[in-house]
Amino acid sequence: MFAEALRERLRGIVELSSAQSEALEAHYNLMVRWNKMLNLTKITDPSEAVERHYLESLFLGIHLPPDRLEIADIGSGPGFPGFPVAVLRPDCEITLIESHQRKAVFLREASRGMNNVGVIPKRAEDVEDRFDWIISRAVSYEDLTGSILSLAPSAALLTGEEPPPANWAWQWEDALPVPGGRSRFLRLGRSLIEADA
Repeated sequence: MFAEALRERLRGIVELSSAQSEALEAHYNLMVRWNKMLNLTKITDPSEAVERHYLESLFLGIHLPPDRLEIADIGSGPGFPGFPVAVLRPDCEITLIESHQRKAVFLREASRGMNNVGVIPKRAEDVEDRFDWIISRAVSYEDLTGSILSLAPSAALLTGEEPPPANWAWQWEDALPVPGGRSRFLRLGRSLIEADA
């Protein structure tokens, strides 16, 4: 059911290999299993999970530059958008940052065997590493403010209609509507402070 929904929904957006589809299905199955003990997501129906979790994450992934990147997923939760991006872009190093300890344990289990994924069980503002890109989904601008300026010079954020705060001193491209038309947008930006340095 999940594999069919994934294949159907991604048609014309991104093409995945069989191994990539299987990795995403394994993540979904594990998430649903752990969700019975740990509140990872309210969305467990396969079609809705594909639409709301995996499609949005992969849409972000296809809009990242083609270079080999070090990427931090802030507030990864059950692994979105970072896990699907890691599956889509095995050339990139993805660090899933999640302060909720039990969710971080899930992320470690879900990414077991994936050489390009690491997990940091901390608040993003306590992370001292530097990355090429920050990615995030369903994290408020207020919660991102303490870390977005210090972790990376570029960002890809999945947001609602409200634009990022002007006081961040970032330059943003035109927002890209996420397929599906639910007032969800991908915002790609670069720090003006970093650009001037």
